[in-house]
Amino acid sequence: MDYQLIRSKRRSLAAQIKDGRLIIRAPLWVSEKDVMAFIRQHQGWIDKHLELARKEREALESEPRLSWTQLEDLAREAVRVIPARVAHYAPLVGVRYGRITIRNQRTRWGSCSSKGNLNFNCLLMLAPPEVLDSVVVHELCHRKVPGHPPRFYEEVLRVYPEYRKWDKWLKENGGRLLARLPEGEAP
Repeated sequence: MDYQLIRSKRRSLAAQIKDGRLIIRAPLWVSEKDVMAFIRQHQGWIDKHLELARKEREALESEPRLSWTQLEDLAREAVRVIPARVAHYAPLVGVRYGRITIRNQRTRWGSCSSKGNLNFNCLLMLAPPEVLDSVVVHELCHRKVPGHPPRFYEEVLRVYPEYRKWDKWLKENGGRLLARLPEGEAP
């Protein structure tokens, strides 16, 4: 079986499926024989999750890609919609913010700089409005609480009690939205 072995100062063996590949994480002292025994012992789990990853990759590949024109239309819509959502939630969070930028990132839905500037992915326009609101609240709450300690999520949930539901939706469906980005560079 093809796999990538990553050794570190960990205490136990672990299997992970990432980008459709099997990764085995092992302590420095574990022998290759023990790694192979671990793989055999967990073969059912490995096969199941490799198959799930294969199906997910096929589903993502079958998502219709947006044209560059469609992406520009989404960005224009985002410029119209997102600042209004930020303006709505900022007083509820109790924060001020700087500039709002709309991007078409391949990995992030939103970010907040130390100066209070906010960035949002225009692909949020393809998600339910509640998802957009959850991302807006998440980024605004970073103006109060940097990082993601429990206090940060307490603040997010205070302002947006359904946050976990919509964050879960984005985790489960966000890959499909990102798969719709056009290939290559913008013309």
